[in-house]
Amino acid sequence: MKHPDPEEMDDGVLDHRGEALPYLSKSAKNMKMDKLLATPMPKFDGITPGSYFWTRVLYWICNQISKVQFRSLEATGMEAIPDDRGSLCCAWHTNGLLDALQITLNHPKYFVFGGRHDLVTRPLLGWWTRKMAVQPVVRKAELLRGGCSEAEANFLNGRSLMTLASGISHGYGCVLFPEGTSHNNAYMLRFRTGPMRTVLAASALAKASNKAMPVIIPIGLHFRTREFFRTDIWVEFGHPLQVQQDDVPDSLIEAIANGSWSEPPADSVFNLRDKLRRELVPLTPNTYSWEEYRGLLLLGHIKSRIEEKPLNTWREEVIMARQLRNQYSEKATNLDGDNLQPEQISHPVVTKSAEAAEILHRHGLDGRDINQNLTGISPPNIGKIPTAMGRSMLFLALLPIFLISLLPQIVLGRVLGDSTDEGIDARTSYQFLAAMLGSIIVWPISSAILVALMYWQAGTIDESFGWDWTESFGTSATELMLACSMMWLLMFPLSVLTGRIFSLVWDDFTDLRGYFRRQKIPKKEKQELFDLIAGLKQDLSGSP
Repeated sequence: MKHPDPEEMDDGVLDHRGEALPYLSKSAKNMKMDKLLATPMPKFDGITPGSYFWTRVLYWICNQISKVQFRSLEATGMEAIPDDRGSLCCAWHTNGLLDALQITLNHPKYFVFGGRHDLVTRPLLGWWTRKMAVQPVVRKAELLRGGCSEAEANFLNGRSLMTLASGISHGYGCVLFPEGTSHNNAYMLRFRTGPMRTVLAASALAKASNKAMPVIIPIGLHFRTREFFRTDIWVEFGHPLQVQQDDVPDSLIEAIANGSWSEPPADSVFNLRDKLRRELVPLTPNTYSWEEYRGLLLLGHIKSRIEEKPLNTWREEVIMARQLRNQYSEKATNLDGDNLQPEQISHPVVTKSAEAAEILHRHGLDGRDINQNLTGISPPNIGKIPTAMGRSMLFLALLPIFLISLLPQIVLGRVLGDSTDEGIDARTSYQFLAAMLGSIIVWPISSAILVALMYWQAGTIDESFGWDWTESFGTSATELMLACSMMWLLMFPLSVLTGRIFSLVWDDFTDLRGYFRRQKIPKKEKQELFDLIAGLKQDLSGSP
């Protein structure tokens, strides 16, 4: 996998606090101000801010891809989202486009979108985002590197933030990330004020129109291994934070009454930021490092096995790790400052568990690969073999569709994801885009190729199955064209079905690969692993 070295990603440009600015990819550096200023504006008199038809099409496509991309997808807390007002969703940001996508697909309302400026100027993707009325935002990183003038950035950002605020005040959803950039840490970065300023402006607009004040929803995004195909995800919608009447002074309402952007009072912005930070940080791993977090996850498996309450879902694993983090952390994270990296947990139980988890991680394994008695590697699940064989046979029968319709997308996604200069957190974003845009571009062509092949082999199909599909509607040229058109349309759901079956076959393959990985752990490392686990078992059970 080719990704930029961290030192290469630091070009020495600092912000006003003296902190290194986020690395910019080639796409982020390429600012096209004429296209940005010509971005279509959303409309707030319908169900969707952008094109209703294309929004529904995109949502359907994204839902289908999500079902293939994730092995398990669980979302909770949506019942607490009020349906009589707008909501601004805020989460930590470690997985590029997929972060916003999973929030959007699981939220009950349609969204008004804002995002990095190049989302609306990229080829193909830009066409979709403009149909969705996505509003471009210029980050400080682009401005300080000379991508545009300060006047241009202020105008564009002011227009975009005002548009997002208007959408929220009209009852739509929106998602903004307070960190301002996607990253690779196991803890949150310093909070930027953009989301707070936006929701306060939305509150002022709502208050001026006698509408219900919007809420901020803190969201936990939990990916088991974010860059892996068929990983697990839990989208955790936290308790909504209601913007209070006192947070919105009359001066702000008067300032934005003419429809132009005005900065909310600093005190209101910082107070709201602090409230969000207190609620959002605990919904993340919030650990010193990923090594420490993997140790907590393993410790959760060990504790649950001792208590004979095995963890059966990814959500249960995350909740248990969170409980153990709170239990063994000597000092709570300081939420009053900008540095949100927690102190390393020094408790020997966590240290020992992190060592054991690192042995498993080196071999592509985790706590699920330990048997129920904590005495050895888990055995293969023999009961899955008949189902796996049946799925494999069905996949082989659909192999021509897979090779022509889906393989080009997989290759494209793998190449783009492994060669991006935006870091590992952007890998699955490129894979998702390859699947989404590939379906729109590749499938019409691949369906035509498949129909042509079936027409060429129509005689063989008739001999094998007793069905001459070319004469389904009759023998005339018009009826032949109708049969070919219907077969062409049929190839689209067959491609979707083939993708689903491929994902299940991939699951079977990874399960089989996991079994061989478990067997290949060197004897010395295996002994060290289970010595550590035996010690942890003793520590947790309180045995002498």
